[in-house]
Amino acid sequence: MAGPDPFIGRDILDSQFRILQKIGSGGMGSVYKASQPSMNRMVAVKILHPKLANRRDLVSRFRREASAMSHLSHPNTVKVFNYGELEDGSLYIVMEYLEGKNLHQTVRKGGPLPYERALPILIQVCGALDEAHRKGIVHRDLKPENIFLCTDPLGQQDYAKVLDFGLAKVTEREMNPGSIILTQEGMVFGTPEFMSPEQAQGKALDPRSDIYSLAVILYEALTGKLPFDAKTPMEFIQHHVATKPIDLNARVAGLSFPPALAEVLAKAIAKKPDRRFQTAAEFAQALQEIVPDAATERGTIPTASPALRASITEPTPLPAQASPKVSTVPLLIGVAVGSLVLGILITIVLMKFVLS
Repeated sequence: MAGPDPFIGRDILDSQFRILQKIGSGGMGSVYKASQPSMNRMVAVKILHPKLANRRDLVSRFRREASAMSHLSHPNTVKVFNYGELEDGSLYIVMEYLEGKNLHQTVRKGGPLPYERALPILIQVCGALDEAHRKGIVHRDLKPENIFLCTDPLGQQDYAKVLDFGLAKVTEREMNPGSIILTQEGMVFGTPEFMSPEQAQGKALDPRSDIYSLAVILYEALTGKLPFDAKTPMEFIQHHVATKPIDLNARVAGLSFPPALAEVLAKAIAKKPDRRFQTAAEFAQALQEIVPDAATERGTIPTASPALRASITEPTPLPAQASPKVSTVPLLIGVAVGSLVLGILITIVLMKFVLS
């Protein structure tokens, strides 16, 4: 029989935080609710299991999660306030404390979400991913459990927060010296139900892998089911690689969706990365066009839309493939007018020369 949790009731980091209760646990560690009296707020403290402290690969993964999340400031990404090592050698991350339910719990309890509700949630997630991808970070473990729904400061429901960058791929420029890259090419990590085909095959990943995973999440949110029938993790992996997803409108009897939504989802869940949306901003823009009013109200559309300007903390330039196209019509008119004026001037000069 396990004894009492040694962290509950404990003051940590020179009494900056007091651990109150455990609110979650997993293979890597436990998450606690803690008070921070100096800031008059509650926080969540994630602590790596002490027994894993000698596992260099897991310690590296834990540090990578903290490093990745500390680089992100998007309002739809959970905020990291502090991270490091406790006096006893335990590794910790101090994050904002959230109240609500994750997307998995929401769908499990209430059933499939109407697309008018599901799409604004996914658009917010796209905003968080768009910032991460621009900073060279690929999440790698997107799943409904890592999308937390809470109430925003203005009282609006379904405010999404993206959690757990523990498997995130961080580019070398974001890594600390000596860090171990756990998710090397040829190694498979993540959640089989939501893996991209390239992740399932242990290939090198880029942001388009997250877009595939997000499409699978959207499919499940809309139908309550995954796009494949499988019973084991290996079967899911095989389906992601080789099986065409079950048509969205054929997945659940009595449920149907707009043709545009089925088309957008089919593109996002394409087997080949170059056939998907190439950025999270593109995916969000396509979703916004299906529910423009509901999406725009939140102001969380990625930078392809003006509405995101209010939700991204630090504006960043669009990548080359997403740069807005400049109309050539005004340019051609300007060239034509300029040529005409130049021609008139040349004619006047010639006439003066001849008459003289």
